[in-house]
Amino acid sequence: MLPIRIILHPTDFSEQSDYALRLACALARDHEARLVLLHVAAPPMAVYGGDMLVAVPPESHDEERQRLDRLSVPEGVSAERRLVEGDPGTEILLAARQTGPDLIVMGTHGRTGLARILMGSVAERVVRKAPCPVLTVKTPFPESLSSPGLTQEEAITI
Repeated sequence: MLPIRIILHPTDFSEQSDYALRLACALARDHEARLVLLHVAAPPMAVYGGDMLVAVPPESHDEERQRLDRLSVPEGVSAERRLVEGDPGTEILLAARQTGPDLIVMGTHGRTGLARILMGSVAERVVRKAPCPVLTVKTPFPESLSSPGLTQEEAITI
């Protein structure tokens, strides 16, 4: 198995991202790897009003920074937190080239059909273009895969 020294975890603060974070933390702990937590904030929007095109900055990214800072990482896991602005797929791939992770662990919403066509899939784009392996997480570990008598959180921390 290849050594895992750096793990990149892009998050959109969704339930799927939380599942992926738990797994990324467990892998970082077990491999004594550095964890890079990344959130991509929405860029300023352009609004057309009559004869003018005005760039409207998004609300302050302070709330997103606070959410990123509140993500729980187990004691003993080295974590770096990054907040960038832009297109999620592009920024995740850029962060992957900059940080040189050995693994990307990210959540996926698992949209299919028209929703996927209209919205695209950030996870799919990252899987196709990432410079390293990508582990996508859609749901928590099934109870049947956990050790008997342990909660999912306890099973991940073993």
